[in-house]
Amino acid sequence: MDGTPFIIAVSGKSGCGNTTVSGLLAERLGLRLINFTFRSLAAERGITLQRVLELAKDDPSWDREVDERQVAMAREGDCVIGSRLAIWMIPDASLSVYLHASPETRARRIWNREGGKFEEILAFTQSRDAQDTSRYSEIYGIDNNRYDFADLSINTERLGPARIVDIIEAAARGLRSPRP
Repeated sequence: MDGTPFIIAVSGKSGCGNTTVSGLLAERLGLRLINFTFRSLAAERGITLQRVLELAKDDPSWDREVDERQVAMAREGDCVIGSRLAIWMIPDASLSVYLHASPETRARRIWNREGGKFEEILAFTQSRDAQDTSRYSEIYGIDNNRYDFADLSINTERLGPARIVDIIEAAARGLRSPRP
């Protein structure tokens, strides 16, 4: 081996299954999981996710901090990194995977996980998608609606997490054994 870390980058918008799939995949392959997000940063700072999102609207340092920390963690060795921008931030990942689903499906998953009123969750999800797309474009010149370069693009509408992990695992094992 050339010493380059074996990195599986998994991206997608909120509610696509990034966190669940990345965690299951890392566990199954025996790899470190990198999933440092705005939610993680909010917890570290003792503020709400909503507050971080408000601050990030006008201050790109929030995005840059999350993204720089994730990339640095991923570069430390073999891992699965699950984040909104992993496939863009680590263009040389061993395997890049984009998970997608309709806004309604994603909102329903978030609603099932967090509760509240479905209509409000759907509106928040759509608003967050638009804010994220705008921020990523401004900060990095990334269009997060264009993911055709990903090695795998998986519609998560009708597939459960275990089946999605099966697909990614098969692709990863086809590249090389992630563990010696």
